Amino acid sequence: MLRSVALLAAAVLALPAAVPVATAAPAPDAVTTATTQNPISGSFSDTYADPAVLRGKDGWWYLYATSDPLHEAPSEFGLMHIARSRDFVDWEYLGTVFDEDDRPAWTTDTSFYWAPDIRYVDGQYVLYYTVTDTVAEPGAWNFAIGAATAPTPAGPWTDTGGPVVPPRPTGNGDYFNTIDPALLSASDGKRYLYFGGFHGGLWVTELDESGLRAVGSPTQVTVGDRYEGSFVVERDGWYYLTASSANCCAGPVTGYSVYAGRSKSPLGPFVDHEGVSLLDSRVGGTQVLAQNGNRWIGVGHHTIVTDVSGQDHIVYHAIDRNDAWLDAPGGINQRPTLIDRLDWIGGWPVARAGAGPSDTPQPAPVTASGLGVDAFAPASNDALRAVRGGWTAGTDATGDGGDVAVLSDGGVARTRESAPREARVEADVRVPASGRLTVGVADGVSVTVDDAAGRLTVEGRVGGRTVRDAAPLPARFDAGEWTSLAVELRAGRATARLAESRLGDADAEVAVDLPRGVAKPRPVTLAASGGAAQVDNLTVVAAHEPVTSRVDEPRAGDALFGEDFDDPALAEGWSWVRPSSSVTVGEGMLRWPLESVDVVGAGNTGPLLLRTPPEGDWIAETKLHLDLGSGTIRNYQQAGLIVRVDDDNLLRLGDVAIWGTRQVEFGKELDENGALRWGAHLGGPVAETMWLRIHHTTDPETGEHRYRSASSRDGVTWRWGATWTLPAHTSPQIGLYAGGGATPATVATFDWFRLHEVR
Repeated sequence: MLRSVALLAAAVLALPAAVPVATAAPAPDAVTTATTQNPISGSFSDTYADPAVLRGKDGWWYLYATSDPLHEAPSEFGLMHIARSRDFVDWEYLGTVFDEDDRPAWTTDTSFYWAPDIRYVDGQYVLYYTVTDTVAEPGAWNFAIGAATAPTPAGPWTDTGGPVVPPRPTGNGDYFNTIDPALLSASDGKRYLYFGGFHGGLWVTELDESGLRAVGSPTQVTVGDRYEGSFVVERDGWYYLTASSANCCAGPVTGYSVYAGRSKSPLGPFVDHEGVSLLDSRVGGTQVLAQNGNRWIGVGHHTIVTDVSGQDHIVYHAIDRNDAWLDAPGGINQRPTLIDRLDWIGGWPVARAGAGPSDTPQPAPVTASGLGVDAFAPASNDALRAVRGGWTAGTDATGDGGDVAVLSDGGVARTRESAPREARVEADVRVPASGRLTVGVADGVSVTVDDAAGRLTVEGRVGGRTVRDAAPLPARFDAGEWTSLAVELRAGRATARLAESRLGDADAEVAVDLPRGVAKPRPVTLAASGGAAQVDNLTVVAAHEPVTSRVDEPRAGDALFGEDFDDPALAEGWSWVRPSSSVTVGEGMLRWPLESVDVVGAGNTGPLLLRTPPEGDWIAETKLHLDLGSGTIRNYQQAGLIVRVDDDNLLRLGDVAIWGTRQVEFGKELDENGALRWGAHLGGPVAETMWLRIHHTTDPETGEHRYRSASSRDGVTWRWGATWTLPAHTSPQIGLYAGGGATPATVATFDWFRLHEVR
């Protein structure tokens, strides 16, 4: 059967390289240089949390959000929201998924519906979501995963009548967090649903053929008490699990952020870039997105979406630290939707090469076609012309595609202009049943979706040399339903992917390294055999230019101050707050037995060793020995670095036991109009011996203090984390702290404390 595919591809490539050229009217969606400005949801809402994105078969990009008021008061509490855009710049609000009078009957009349995940499954749209209370279970907060289906991304939505994943009792009178669903249709032919949260960890379960019910036993993929809001993509032979960490909703001290692990199996185990498992008590995770000191904090609960140039973007919510709450109803965090470029560097995803959330205009995702092609009605102008057979305008009679192009059996259509040398061609296609659709993307390069053979094939041919590879189509593939086909030429390599939802999923993916001399630019050619094919949302654009280097991280320079704890008499400049007689200094160490004391909250009982740092930029660093074991509950034993204005305005970076986990915590406490607020960014992983750093800078315009965290398990390889701020008019001190619990007896040992210049 591969021979018949090769013959079809050869026929396409043998067609004349040029067709008569006439002046074509510009398509209504011609490629532009549009920009986005965070928050992208600001034009139609004040808060739009837990965002999910999908490009519908009608060509619109749909944006969904959790149940929340849409605006400051007065505003009704909407049961999940829907908006849409052509370009991620201009948005139209469409309404809610459910109303009070059509709540799913298996949920209570007081249930909330959180964290939607939108997918295209077997020719219909499926919205997975969290249910907070079910009728069948007697307990409170008996979380479950539900699903609703619709013929269009805008609805109308029909609930499936029961849970996809039911509540999961712990056996202790409560329930595990069965929340935050995310579907993956994998190239192994199975569909997987990821779900879960801090109480119980993240899990994955296989779904049945409908994608609407869990089957078998779920598999745990992260330790409890760390991650929620998962999203999984398949890339370069790896499955990447990305998830959010820390409290999502602590107002102006929210330290939410996104981490990643990867595995060769969708069931895990997932490990970070240093090989540390996300299941470990000393939990791993590679930082994807963290706050950077601008107005955006609490950045997380995300979707990863790919534009038509192949560039990935991370869509997430965040909190403006200067406007953290809805005015009314009280107590609800204001979390609008943001978007930023997502780069892949060294095999790992990272937002804006590590620069974090943007607060200035950024290039918008590429959503339109070049070459004069009208993506939403590909046969509506003469940007493509029939070379053989028919290429005609039609209408999607069974789905929501709207205006489509119909390519007759044996027909060949070709763009009037050549594609870029490094190009990306994408379309939603319906392949002839038991037939084939071939796309010629350059001189000698073709991709064939062959329903008869059940294969996706990429071929490169020059002279007498041919390279070819193929991947099987999964059993779920249905030629009569829309499937996204994306073909990319880059650096002598041709890659093709078929996907239901184009959200990191893959029905099939195949790539070949092309022979020298192949892939000279030519018009894009489409050919059908064995029946007519349908084409919609056709785009031909230059492939995105990947960012391959991270932004520079801070580097420690010459020492400004050093304390080696050799002598019981500390160097000049140190001062104690609430000194403890149990702390001893000498012989190259400061020994600090942990006690049941703390400096967070109203008690303020913990000892602190502080000094005034120098003016300007600096890095504070300490080496800490702290054996907190693993797995057992030792809340909240900890030690590390502290930055303090006063007892109610401080930052704290430490190795801390949080239930069964051990994590690096970089937290902030502030007094917000008389209310003490605490929140933290969670990093790591940790070890018995840790190196901790805080990098200080000042905002050149406002004078505001900025502090960024870092940790290391060897003093050489550093993991940089989040940035917290303190007001410009304050004079914070820097130093050491320890505490959080006296049982079991534990001693924190500091080898030294140093202040460095910044290189």
